[in-house]
Amino acid sequence: MRVDRNWSDLPLGRRPPSRWALGARFIVADLPEGRRLIENGEVVIENDRVIWIGKRFEGELAARYDMGEALIGPGFVDLDALSDLDTTVLGMDNQPGWKKGRVWPSDYAGRAYEMYSPEELAFQKHYAFAQLLLNGITSALPIASLFYRAWGETVAEFEAAAVAAEELGLRVWLGPAYRSGGVILDDAGAMQPVFDEERGLAELEAAAAFAGRVHGTAGGLISGMFAPDRVETGTETLLRRTFSHADEMDLPVRLHMAQGEMELQTVRRLHGVTAPEWLDGLGLLSSRLIAPHATVATDDDLARYAASGVTVAHCPLVSARHGSSLKSFSRLKAMGIRIGMGTDTAPPDMVLNMSVGLMANRIAEGRGDPGSAAEFYDAATISGADALNRPDLGRLAVGSKADIAVFDMADRMIAPRIDPIQTLVYGATGRVTRATIVDGRLSMRDGQVAGIDLAAARDRAQAQFDGLVGHYPERTYGHPPVETIFPPSYPLHLSQSEVAS
Repeated sequence: MRVDRNWSDLPLGRRPPSRWALGARFIVADLPEGRRLIENGEVVIENDRVIWIGKRFEGELAARYDMGEALIGPGFVDLDALSDLDTTVLGMDNQPGWKKGRVWPSDYAGRAYEMYSPEELAFQKHYAFAQLLLNGITSALPIASLFYRAWGETVAEFEAAAVAAEELGLRVWLGPAYRSGGVILDDAGAMQPVFDEERGLAELEAAAAFAGRVHGTAGGLISGMFAPDRVETGTETLLRRTFSHADEMDLPVRLHMAQGEMELQTVRRLHGVTAPEWLDGLGLLSSRLIAPHATVATDDDLARYAASGVTVAHCPLVSARHGSSLKSFSRLKAMGIRIGMGTDTAPPDMVLNMSVGLMANRIAEGRGDPGSAAEFYDAATISGADALNRPDLGRLAVGSKADIAVFDMADRMIAPRIDPIQTLVYGATGRVTRATIVDGRLSMRDGQVAGIDLAAARDRAQAQFDGLVGHYPERTYGHPPVETIFPPSYPLHLSQSEVAS
């Protein structure tokens, strides 16, 4: 039997039926003595599990695939994974956000409607999940914007998300976002909190039923979670019931808080304290909680996180795009706070997020702890898995799930290599991802994702996004035209004459 095979022979979108090996110049291995680099080794996979890591395997194999000058490591765990066509990019150069459709005016709030059809909502999940796989992300907790929604997310779109995850081969924790309220602009342009608790509680019960129904399906690829929208859009009753359901079902809760000035001022206005202090007073801070982004957390807030075992989902790229940062990654680690990683924007590039996070940490620390590439790599793998109470993920160890990312260390990596982890992180792009394997199945190879025509999907995504932008005047204060909300970087040249050379 011929054991050595060409990489192109490995079936895309299917799990090989027998034991097989994947070799490369470098392997990140989680051994009993800790995380180590193995040079010129291989990983042996049988069904959905890693059964061996080391130098050349001498046992029986159906096939062996050599990736050459590459790094094989555990797939990334994305605790705040974009499952949307990213609207945050619209606010990068167009500020202030409340004037650009990020906060509903009162004359729209009473008639808010779904700006995407059910088919479009299903498509965006499918498309976004493919983007995650392209970037070596094997486990994801999806996040999307509610600004263009009628209120919260629907069970129907998450039923479609479960189908997409199974078809594409992505491990996901799913739960529609729900809320009891929001912030609107009154006629004078002042921000005012408004609530409809009954609507939020009904959405919570629907989300709980969904989580119970999908948890453990698709051969274990799909798990349930609870995703109350943002802390300022929740009431005490909604959050207490959320955590009660989560405790009963043993599922994670992700709640965005300590992430921005609008939230900080709104929660103080409503409750007289910061969001972490409010939840702590309610007895709701726990190791079950994943809390993006912590960029406006006070020292007391951080101490509460550390004492309660809360995991901060660090999303440095989207934070930096908005002019904020964690203060700082090294400081939170020193306090004993658990820190995982999230992308929360497009592209969902975890490598770029690690690089931006490392740079932001060094700026914030000054002459303090600079952090390291390895620490951020661990946060994007081990720490994310630990937040989900999944020691079989985020690691390459005997018995772990075969959730693997392979990164090119030669052709696509322009800079000379000093160390594979440092080279990967400082290279700052997930475009070096050659393969993504989930549950022993090759889900992405060399830019192709099983189950989707990416070229056609990109065209559809752009058309869908353009359609959404066309609706922005309806939900923007004063209802200015699109050209005023999102002016071009430079005035458009409308003359028919040639520009003189």
